[in-house]
Amino acid sequence: MADVKIDKTVDARGAACPGPLMELIKAMKSEDVGTVVEILSSEKGTSVDAPAWLKKVGQELVSVEQKGDYWSIVAKKIK
Repeated sequence: MADVKIDKTVDARGAACPGPLMELIKAMKSEDVGTVVEILSSEKGTSVDAPAWLKKVGQELVSVEQKGDYWSIVAKKIK
């Protein structure tokens, strides 16, 4: 993932589920095609819910990575 440039980071750490997923959805809807969005979440469920939502709506999951006590989910808006 080192070669992927993140265009927007949304820090949803501390937000209760489904808050982080809702923040990701909002960010993906508001950004232009080609934008890479990172969501930071302390909710483990986001690491499962976000990739499932991205697959359902046809967006690209770039990475899911645990970083200490939170998760980083990176997605690219492809349509």
